[in-house]
Amino acid sequence: MNAVALDARSLLDEVTQFIYREARFQDDHAYDEWEALWTNDGVYWIPANGEGGDPEKEMSIIYDNRSRIALRIRQFHTGKRFSQSPQSRLRRIVSNVEILKHEGDELLVTSNAMVFESSPRGDTIWASRNEYTLRRDGDDLRMARKKVVLVNNETALYSMAFLI
Repeated sequence: MNAVALDARSLLDEVTQFIYREARFQDDHAYDEWEALWTNDGVYWIPANGEGGDPEKEMSIIYDNRSRIALRIRQFHTGKRFSQSPQSRLRRIVSNVEILKHEGDELLVTSNAMVFESSPRGDTIWASRNEYTLRRDGDDLRMARKKVVLVNNETALYSMAFLI
């Protein structure tokens, strides 16, 4: 294997481990750790009704900037957000991690995910394609943008009281 291929493989491994870590933090409700993965200008978007066009003009399930992400987590820690009482049990499978673009310190990455949620109201399976803009911050990667396109986002959805 030549040096360029090794560098590409090493970068893909680093990106895949980052995405696996993010999934573990979400599944374990480790939201402080999850929040630490974001850049200061991060945007978290879950479009409604398909792939999503312009989130400023179309309905979204979630369209949060970095301060809104932090606020959601602070509210979660108050213990007064009863939508996760008791907390859902979560496990996700992540696959098909691909680096689509690499320019400077930014990477455009996609992956697929299946999330199993078990809660008092029953079990739910969420399927999605996730798009990330990852940015190099020193030796670490951070999320500058995450877009979660749910396969069934055109139908009525149960409350997603956990962060996807």
